[in-house]
Amino acid sequence: MKLRNSVLFLMSIGLLSLMSCRRVPAELSLAGEWQFALDPEDIGVKQEWQNKELGETLCLPGSLQEQGKGEDVSLDTKWTGQIVDSSWYKAPEYAKYRQAGNIKVPFWLNPDKHYVGAAWYRKKVNVPSGWENRPIILDLERTHWETTLFLDGKKVGSQNSLQTPHRYLLNGLKAGEHTFTLRVDNRLYVDVGMNAHSVSDHTQSNWNGIIGEMKLSAKPSLYIESVQIFPDIKKKQAQVKIQLKGSAEAGASTVSLQAVTFDGKPVGNPVQSAVEPGKENEPVELVVDMGEEAGLWSEHTPNAYKMNVSVRSSGGTDKACYDFGLREFKANGTRFEVNGQPVFLRGTLECCIFPLTGYPAMQPDYWAKIYRTCKEYGLNHVRFHSWCPPEAAFHVADSMGIYLQVECGAWAEVGSGKPQDQWLKEESDRILKEYGNHPSFCMMVYGNEPAGADQVAYLSGLVDYWKSKDSRHVYSSAGGWPYVGNADYWNAPNPRIQAWGAGLRSIINREAPRTDYDFAGIIRQDMPTVSHEIGQWCVYPNFKEIEKYTGVLKAKNLEIFRETLAEKGMADMGEKFLYASGRLQTLCYKADIEAALRTPGFAGFQLLDLHDFPGQGTALVGVLDPFWDDKGYVTGKEYSTFCNGTVPLIRFPKMVWLNNEVLEVPLEIAHFGEKAMPGATIRLCISTMDDELLEQRSFTCDLPLGNCIPVGTARCDLSRFKEPVQLLVSAQVENTDIRNQWHIWVYPAEKKAIDKLPYITTRLDKTAQDKLNNGESVLLLTYGTVPPEKGGDIAVGFSSIFWNTAWTRGQAPHTLGVCCDAKHPALAAFPNEGVSDYQWWDLMSRCDAMILDDYPDGFRPIVHIVDDWFTNRKLGMLYEARVGKGKLLVCSADLQNDLASRPAAAQFRQSLLEYMMSGQFNPAQALEVKDLLYTK
Repeated sequence: MKLRNSVLFLMSIGLLSLMSCRRVPAELSLAGEWQFALDPEDIGVKQEWQNKELGETLCLPGSLQEQGKGEDVSLDTKWTGQIVDSSWYKAPEYAKYRQAGNIKVPFWLNPDKHYVGAAWYRKKVNVPSGWENRPIILDLERTHWETTLFLDGKKVGSQNSLQTPHRYLLNGLKAGEHTFTLRVDNRLYVDVGMNAHSVSDHTQSNWNGIIGEMKLSAKPSLYIESVQIFPDIKKKQAQVKIQLKGSAEAGASTVSLQAVTFDGKPVGNPVQSAVEPGKENEPVELVVDMGEEAGLWSEHTPNAYKMNVSVRSSGGTDKACYDFGLREFKANGTRFEVNGQPVFLRGTLECCIFPLTGYPAMQPDYWAKIYRTCKEYGLNHVRFHSWCPPEAAFHVADSMGIYLQVECGAWAEVGSGKPQDQWLKEESDRILKEYGNHPSFCMMVYGNEPAGADQVAYLSGLVDYWKSKDSRHVYSSAGGWPYVGNADYWNAPNPRIQAWGAGLRSIINREAPRTDYDFAGIIRQDMPTVSHEIGQWCVYPNFKEIEKYTGVLKAKNLEIFRETLAEKGMADMGEKFLYASGRLQTLCYKADIEAALRTPGFAGFQLLDLHDFPGQGTALVGVLDPFWDDKGYVTGKEYSTFCNGTVPLIRFPKMVWLNNEVLEVPLEIAHFGEKAMPGATIRLCISTMDDELLEQRSFTCDLPLGNCIPVGTARCDLSRFKEPVQLLVSAQVENTDIRNQWHIWVYPAEKKAIDKLPYITTRLDKTAQDKLNNGESVLLLTYGTVPPEKGGDIAVGFSSIFWNTAWTRGQAPHTLGVCCDAKHPALAAFPNEGVSDYQWWDLMSRCDAMILDDYPDGFRPIVHIVDDWFTNRKLGMLYEARVGKGKLLVCSADLQNDLASRPAAAQFRQSLLEYMMSGQFNPAQALEVKDLLYTK
């Protein structure tokens, strides 16, 4: 009997142990295989597909397009995105790319599959025992777009957030097998704008599916619905507002808080409070004292914390964790301040560009790469153009110290009473509730460049609404416009050196190069101004990049451009054009950014873009490719010399000098570092391009936080330079990595005498032909005489192409700078590095391009003008050839007019003449006179 009792006792202990080891799970992942069916005719609801088996399978989370589901791209594909240049549909040069089996569109990256409409997803799920009579929440982290949930064939409801999780509350779910059916519709639920990056094929693609975490969570009778954390940096406290759901029991329900570091170390003391029955739906407000040792959050000190929240009741414990930081981001006058310190925003756009997946990254690793690269290139800010990123993007930005501008997902007409007006307000509520605790979330607007006659009133009301709800962020109307007086800041399009419609009238194209201008007369004086989408400087395509597109989107647009370059006999020039245009692009960005840093009281800039924008006709505006990798012509180390928290600046009145002048230029510094730098020593050097030091001066001064801090004036007598020379002027803060540099050029005021000049003409007239036939040398200057069909109608300017010619309807300039062999003897007296720099401005500003497509395939000009990649013409500014018995040099830049006031043009002419009179003038390429008769 004793033995039997002992056995029963041991068996009961074992059973209890087994039961304790088999605790009821609180969450159940829904990731994995789902049944699936497309519903292009939208008949699924009528035919009650929620009660049917679906014919195919795929895996969620994921998009249907990345799993090969959808329709092949064709001429009839209904894209989500405006097509400004429709030439692909009718132009003969694109005919072969409109053929089945070779469909390639130039507008944007091309998806393997495309689908817009409803899709159905179905899965049988075993709900664990122990979940009965408990609130169960279905979480769908990121869907595109509207979801409708059916449970066991019965409709539960629909949700339409584009950028926050869809959450469904399920009550009374029994244990056992249940069928979950989701209808996901990626048509525009409301008109947020077909170009909005939240929905458009221009960038991420209009995908269909669920890409984030998918789970069921069983909640106790009292659980956490939301938590909002409001920091107080002066008291080192966090005010926490907890919204609960469910029912509380007297003496049995408590809320507990504990702040911890990201690696889990407690900060401050835990806080606990009872929840009284009947008041469980009222917010619980508690204050957590973080302690004096708690650090503030900023770009310099990204001290991010987590708030562990737990709610205990008789039904169990519910737990949640939220990022936050002790941070105050606010406007003060015309600047922003972070924790009372002035900050200058150095930002880039992120337009939802994810070529491998066609949808936003949901894991931290890729966001870490994005922000790490931004910091490497000197940036501290990211604007999410017309979309809001997922949780992972905020979390990583918190840990790395990046200031984010979040947008509600639109590029649309607003204020007209259309459905998007109400939807945007509701979406903003969801965004603030879901992501508002993150210290990196600093700024918010509705979206981009709105339309609508009543947009000002609507957006002004939206700003007031946001301010009344949440004081943790600053707010404005939109990216670009309109100005509204109650905004915290203005995201303005004007403070930049090039704009839509400006063309050759922009400062970088209309005025001789200098660095002594700023935007002081443009910015507002009643609030901070952040410049909108500066840059947009293009570069030639990087064809090596094509092989990187191994995912959903393919670079068939780049394939078109590569093929047309080869058809023009210049396949070997692609990399050279990339490098040359890339150096010009870098120079243009340097000019834009330095002008911003020179502007007193300026709040910051937002680049369009640090990396390429692959849509809107293919806008190759980044120094990085769409994968955030460099293209081989500028590193982060170089870029960050002119784009950083602290940057030396020189106000040059001009970049080209004569040797009878004295170089006299003021040096200043923009300093937005972590703290002031008292007694800093700044060294200014002038050296040759082979590092021979010519002049050096040192200045000692205090560097408070701010910009336009005067350092001293550099002076240098240029009479020592008897030969044309390119010089390097550099400034560095000693014992730091802070430095910057510029090129200037010094030319002799008195040119060398040339004993015997060649025959110089503007037309290949009979005299010129006779001289060539007699073995003489001829300099043909074609500026102003090149017919339109031979290049005379090509708009040549100094700067790079703005955005791209397809989407700007041919905005000038149409070219991407020069590309040449710097060591060619024709350029011996015109120092250069084979790419556009400021000494080329005068030449490019008064120049005709010469189309050389009809010349032999191997014919190369001495100086290429890099053409627009849409046309890929062989363009030249300078070439040479043997014609008959003679030698011909042809130049299409203006080398005749106003040379006394155009020192670079005068020196270029001098270089050509010295070359033609030397023994080195011996052209290897031969042409016939009939090939040359193209002047008017």
